[in-house]
Amino acid sequence: MHRTTQLTLAAALLASFAFAPTAFAGEPNGQDLYKTYCKSCHAAGSAHGEYTPMTLIQDQWERFYKEKYAAKHATAQMPDGRKVLEAITPEMLAKIRKFSVDHAADSEQPMTCGK
Repeated sequence: MHRTTQLTLAAALLASFAFAPTAFAGEPNGQDLYKTYCKSCHAAGSAHGEYTPMTLIQDQWERFYKEKYAAKHATAQMPDGRKVLEAITPEMLAKIRKFSVDHAADSEQPMTCGK
């Protein structure tokens, strides 16, 4: 196999694991998951809108996850091509939701997802 082909295959393999949950040192928390699965599409200047936990208040986050999340992400894809609704398991979504609500604009500890 040519050296260029080998490098291309290696790069493709690494890219396919870029958003895998196994990339975390331990059990990922909501903030880790938000950074990995949400921030890539919802960073400042994004066409999809910038969203951090502080973007909404707790009731708005609860309503979003209960009523709008699935519909808004029905055709959305991760940067690696996987569908968002398949890449983010229900367990992962529960952690992301908790992080969003716990650190919403009106919470006792508002915060962004960090860098």
